[in-house]
Amino acid sequence: MKTSAGLLLFRHTDHGLEVLLGHMGGPFFARRDAGAWSVPKGEYESGSESAWDAARREFQEELGLAPPDGEAVPLGEVRQTNGKVVTAWAIEADLDPATVVPGTFAMEWPPKSGQTREFPELDRVEWFGLDRARAVIVTAQAAFLDRLAEHSA
Repeated sequence: MKTSAGLLLFRHTDHGLEVLLGHMGGPFFARRDAGAWSVPKGEYESGSESAWDAARREFQEELGLAPPDGEAVPLGEVRQTNGKVVTAWAIEADLDPATVVPGTFAMEWPPKSGQTREFPELDRVEWFGLDRARAVIVTAQAAFLDRLAEHSA
């Protein structure tokens, strides 16, 4: 079973609670919006590091920025349709999406071409109100938004 961990940044604005989501990079998600946004996260191997340490490391790798300090609100786990279990924490912080320098990954593209191309892990990062976030986030991860809303109420 694959496991991932991540940090969901949130902030309070005049328009209400907002969360920072990343649009998954690469050719499979290039033209998708709904279901193509995610908590900044990444895989780790249980036993090699804690989920918390992995969440902080992956934040740095995915966004190119140090993870913020602050109270970490545990949001628990969800199981995505691909079977991956994702653990997340929320941290109240503000971040300018223009400062993000995403990490990259390599894959064969086009398929069976023998050519390897590099793509950003996240091709853009944006702040969303909770309603809009629910419309675009990976379906299983919407539970994190609900849990954050309960905590912030």
